[in-house]
Amino acid sequence: MKATCDREKLLHAFQMAQSVAPTRSPKPILQNVKLEATPDETTLMATDLDVGIRVDVLGFQVEAPGTVVLPIGRFGSILRENSDEKLQLDGDGSKVRVRGDRSEFHLPMENPDEFPGITPFQEEKYHKLGARFFRELVRRTVFATDSESSRFALGGVLLELVGEQISAVATDGRRMARQQGPAVAVGGHETREKTIVPTRSMQLLERVLADNEEDVLLAARDNDLLVKSQRATICTRLVEGRFPKWRDVFPRTDQMTRMEFTVGPFHSAVRQAAIVTSETHRGVDFTFADGKMVVSARGAELGESRVELPIGYDGPELSLTLDPRFLSDFLRVLDPDAVFNFFVRDPESAALAETTDGYSYVIMPLARD
Repeated sequence: MKATCDREKLLHAFQMAQSVAPTRSPKPILQNVKLEATPDETTLMATDLDVGIRVDVLGFQVEAPGTVVLPIGRFGSILRENSDEKLQLDGDGSKVRVRGDRSEFHLPMENPDEFPGITPFQEEKYHKLGARFFRELVRRTVFATDSESSRFALGGVLLELVGEQISAVATDGRRMARQQGPAVAVGGHETREKTIVPTRSMQLLERVLADNEEDVLLAARDNDLLVKSQRATICTRLVEGRFPKWRDVFPRTDQMTRMEFTVGPFHSAVRQAAIVTSETHRGVDFTFADGKMVVSARGAELGESRVELPIGYDGPELSLTLDPRFLSDFLRVLDPDAVFNFFVRDPESAALAETTDGYSYVIMPLARD
């Protein structure tokens, strides 16, 4: 292989692929990124055998097509430290020569034929949705997963793609986050109850799609999920096991009292009250009555707190105790000026927070003692 590339463009694509490759592995070939250059396109590939990525690289002029395997540490350092606009790559099967205007490197190369194949996106059935919405969907759900669960498969986000809608659900048994929104079905594609995408893969997808504003294609198969953006394709294995029947967990709002809050002031009150909490005394008490919300906490050795917030509620007194960490997780993924509805029933029942853009969050109460 022999080609000339734009260093900055290759660096950006290499860093994207490098995020998948393991820094340590019993299979040394996985600690590399595979570069495949043809006259028509150049692609970087990396995998840890659970997640694989293919990244299209722009700015390549290919003189002789071919494939090279590039070590993530040393080649990544060359791209970062070199200041040349263009670099020439020349691979002869045993080593790779990297040459700039005033620098030259020779790196030993492993056999490209030993590198595992990365599945390209060739599906005829898939769902299509906006990249910006998909990033928001990931950010609003992935924090609620639980990789330690043994009863259910909670170490990932459940994706349900049916008809013209996507639902993403995550839970750790104490709270549940759900984001719904529009998605275009192509070829009759739909997912099943077992499309649970690992937490790490969802976080990777959010990073890879950071600069992408085009549509994203999602295709669920029996054991994996393919996600294609404008310049990258990711294939991830799915979490094995059963996801809870999440619809049974959502409380009925017709049996609850609704209050409306602005995110910023509500979050400020929660953070202030939580100052005197600790690992052994985590609960914060919420009381709603007389046109105000009182948020209070008491720590055996840390003191007491009491914060008031005016609200538009003058009904019978309602109260419950919640973990402020779980509330903050929900509030910090929203804009401070956003408005949400907060539904409360009684001290023993789950509370529900909802926004107008399809985001819902269920949080279980703590015992008062």
